[in-house]
Amino acid sequence: MPETVSPLGLLLDVDGPIASPDTRTISTPSIITDLIALAGANVPIGFITGRSAQFISEQVVTPLVAAGLPQEMRMYGVCEKGAVWFPITAAGMGDIVVDASVALPEVVAGRIRDLVASDYADSMFFDETKLAMISVEQRTDVDRSRYHVAQASFEAAAYAILVEHGLGVRFGDLVSPDATGAVPFRIDTTIISTDIESVDLDKDHAAERAVAFFAQGGPLPRVWRSVGDSRSDYKMADHLHAAGFDVAHVDVRPADGILDRGYPVIVEGDLVHDEAGAAFLGYWVQKLGLAEPVSD
Repeated sequence: MPETVSPLGLLLDVDGPIASPDTRTISTPSIITDLIALAGANVPIGFITGRSAQFISEQVVTPLVAAGLPQEMRMYGVCEKGAVWFPITAAGMGDIVVDASVALPEVVAGRIRDLVASDYADSMFFDETKLAMISVEQRTDVDRSRYHVAQASFEAAAYAILVEHGLGVRFGDLVSPDATGAVPFRIDTTIISTDIESVDLDKDHAAERAVAFFAQGGPLPRVWRSVGDSRSDYKMADHLHAAGFDVAHVDVRPADGILDRGYPVIVEGDLVHDEAGAAFLGYWVQKLGLAEPVSD
């Protein structure tokens, strides 16, 4: 790996800025080519996501490898908000590491799986690819508004199951400590899913792990950009800012509310989700002089 310092580092949420929240795939071709161009310029790229390693393998890594990732680069995945991590090379994903200490009991996962199958299968599905957290996701053939009605009902039922099993859990304003008074789990709502997860999992811890990996491969850039579509994605930039880097956060769904932070927050005009993500990546490819010249 070259010892020249990259002009940029990237920490990218996947759902929203990279993968379409509607198709759950990378549906904008320029995102693939621009990620490859940036990786080839020694830009460290971390995918910091609540998605599973299998999802990232199928929907992100496989198309990148097929399009030709560079042999020398720094690319890393931290999935399930910090519970699962792996390097990414030109050949694909490296060894996957799982932090079993933050996993929910299998008996509870089984109860949630059965709940979805019996009462909510017409609007959502249990994500069988998760290795530590529990995720239940909107079916792609179901209208978003209809899903959100079912989601509210499902989350209330899921909270009751966790309380029944004695797990300390927080759900919005509801808090039920375990027998020791601890609350080690939470129910987190997104626009397309519900995650039941350890409170130790979040985007700032995941960002810290990715940056530590990149530091092993060479000098770190001073300039970083994080990109995401939810308020929790700001925590990637929070970590970078606290660590002393020159950081700005790109919010691709600002209608949910732009947070007041000690670093700049960027929006891509009226563009949202992966259209905004594509515009952001394209800007940096042009800025760094990586775009291929257009032939006559």
